[in-house]
Amino acid sequence: MRVLTRVNAHQLFASENDRTQGGNGARRKNEVKVMNDSTLRQDILDELDFEPSIDAADIGVAVENGIITLTGHVRTYSQKLKIEDVVGRVKGVKGIAQEIEVRPFGTNRTADDEIAKRAVNTIAWNTSIPDNAVQVKVQKGWVTLSGKVDWQYQRIAAANAVRDLAGVVGVTNQIEIKHHVSAVDVKKRIEDALKRNAEVEAQAIKVAVLEGGKVRLDGRVHAWSERRAAEQAAWAAAGVHAVEDHISVG
Repeated sequence: MRVLTRVNAHQLFASENDRTQGGNGARRKNEVKVMNDSTLRQDILDELDFEPSIDAADIGVAVENGIITLTGHVRTYSQKLKIEDVVGRVKGVKGIAQEIEVRPFGTNRTADDEIAKRAVNTIAWNTSIPDNAVQVKVQKGWVTLSGKVDWQYQRIAAANAVRDLAGVVGVTNQIEIKHHVSAVDVKKRIEDALKRNAEVEAQAIKVAVLEGGKVRLDGRVHAWSERRAAEQAAWAAAGVHAVEDHISVG
């Protein structure tokens, strides 16, 4: 009986020790997670401070499991987009929640009709955009673009042309792409583009072409910048009307 008692006591001690080690292991994992988020947040703050084209004095950065939440305010819409680009290139970023508000400087804000006039003129002077292909609507500083073009780069060029205008607080790009090619051709073009891209591991990404020129991307990459590069490669193919990006980062 005494031997059995000693064995049970030993087992009890071992069981208690396992529970203690398990608790310590969980605490260590939490500490590592917190430390990683804290390190990532500091890397983002350092990168924002390093970028000379933006003023991040009024920007808040929160990090949880690699997901970045950006808050605060900036003076221009282009600044808002630039901050998102800068944060996206930092290693370890898995996703971005963009909650930055655009607050134009001063009390005399640019009138909607003046923004619309400048937007139409800027688009007209842009050689990448076909003449009379894009229509402009402005409401409370928010610009909505509509119309049809042949290529995604023309669609992007229209949005880029107006985002730097004074008084613009946001841009909705509703321009459609009218070019049509076969689904097989689209898939091959995208896969070839991914293979040529030095930023992307092409084998890790699956490409599916759905109805109506819609492309779905699946897979896993190591960085947020790789995910964006893959999406840009998909958009660059002729005939692509929409891209569903389901690529995970990690």
